[in-house]
Amino acid sequence: MFGIGMPELLILLLIVLVIFGAGKLPEIGTGLGKAIRGFKKGVSEPDEIDITPPKKDEGKKGAEENGS
Repeated sequence: MFGIGMPELLILLLIVLVIFGAGKLPEIGTGLGKAIRGFKKGVSEPDEIDITPPKKDEGKKGAEENGS
């Protein structure tokens, strides 16, 4: 795909290990995983916006609960 083979990946991993250290790698992996999951979820959800007005009964309930 990008022409990255095993030697290039090992060199890249070594550079990341030197820059961030062994203690930070799990945190970076967790953050990256959450970001990818969030992106996939955002892409798969429809872009629909519900603009239907609330029913008359629901509007009265909300006003009663707020003390109005």
